[in-house]
Amino acid sequence: MRLSALTLIVPSYDEGISFYCGTMGFELTQDEDQGHKRWVRVTPSGGGTAFILAEPGDDTQRAAIGNQGAGRVWLFLETEDFARDHARLLAGGVTFEEAPRHEPYGTVAVFRDVFGHRWDLIEPRTTP
Repeated sequence: MRLSALTLIVPSYDEGISFYCGTMGFELTQDEDQGHKRWVRVTPSGGGTAFILAEPGDDTQRAAIGNQGAGRVWLFLETEDFARDHARLLAGGVTFEEAPRHEPYGTVAVFRDVFGHRWDLIEPRTTP
């Protein structure tokens, strides 16, 4: 078994696609109209676990946009070039909550995407 995808609740499919495939550089790997909803899958350009973008179906789900991790960092984006991707994300409107820091495991900084989801951008000290 392997983890193939996680759901991210976003205000709309098109806003999610625009941000994740634009600013974040992900690839749109699936977008199928199912009549009552769309099946939208975006995948980081380097591969790995995909995200299924979901529009909220009710007020409870709408309230979860940006808070699916209950206020904690819960998404971890690994890079081979921290400085390049940090600059690209800043230019795309991402909010970094701290300056980059060096930890035993690598260079890291916490950021919020435009929907409020908290992420770590990490360049590992060594490739796992």
